[in-house]
Amino acid sequence: MVISEENKDIRIDKYLSNVTDYSRNIIINMINDEYVLVNDKPVKPSYKLKVNDNISIKEGYIKETDIKKTKMDLDIIYEDNDIIIINKPSGVVVHPGNGNYDNTLVNGLMYYTDNLSDNNGLERVGIVHRIDKDTSGLILACKTNKAHEIMALQFKEHTIKREYIALLEGVLPHDKITIDAPIGRDKNNRQKMTVTDKNSKSAITHMKVLKRYKNYTLVKCKLETGRMHQIRVHAKYIGHPVYNDPVYSNKSASSFGQFLHSYSMEFNHPITNKHMYFECELPKYFKDFLEKLDAEKIY
Repeated sequence: MVISEENKDIRIDKYLSNVTDYSRNIIINMINDEYVLVNDKPVKPSYKLKVNDNISIKEGYIKETDIKKTKMDLDIIYEDNDIIIINKPSGVVVHPGNGNYDNTLVNGLMYYTDNLSDNNGLERVGIVHRIDKDTSGLILACKTNKAHEIMALQFKEHTIKREYIALLEGVLPHDKITIDAPIGRDKNNRQKMTVTDKNSKSAITHMKVLKRYKNYTLVKCKLETGRMHQIRVHAKYIGHPVYNDPVYSNKSASSFGQFLHSYSMEFNHPITNKHMYFECELPKYFKDFLEKLDAEKIY
């Protein structure tokens, strides 16, 4: 569609919600996921249209009516009237999209309860933040919009403390390191992120060595920022990619995916303001591999 004089200076998310069957939340997600292009280039939802802009929408994005409730064994660590803390297995996608519409965490949450926030649209009900498909461990969901708004602000202001455990390839020589390197889209592969100074955002990861093995290093990672694939990208950047990472390691990977686990989460409850702390142990596949490494000579 080509923009005429009468529609110039209108935000693209507002314009598309008026001229298509998609809700504004869906439109925003489509723009952020680069299903909407202006003059063949991605833009932000706040982009103001110009005369003769050519908007194209890729096919295949999920519609709200496509969301189905799916029975799923959820490992719920904690639940009250406002929040749910789940231990997500490796291999489970957080929300529908890209051809996977029925077996995501959102589908499972919708089957489990009708009380979920809808601030981010139906395809992301309850979801305040994401972790990658093959990253295991803690993820927080909200039952009410009020709780969602407060928790989203905590994530934005980085007051939530999150720790991950990762197994890196090679032996990391330093006991503690801080990686301060901006992350943006890889210009050669839009599905990947990379350290770059172009169209990027600040990203800071703190790593602490937990144990060294002959050819691997077990580390705990603390995030100051929450960029897409942040730990995986920073690990590759320092020359020690996360073991078994199918995207950022040059080695072949098993179906389990990267050895990266969302280990702990600490925050103030959105309604009661009570201090909350949760942690969950490594998945069996991860632990079993470490036991095999323990049988070898430690570096």
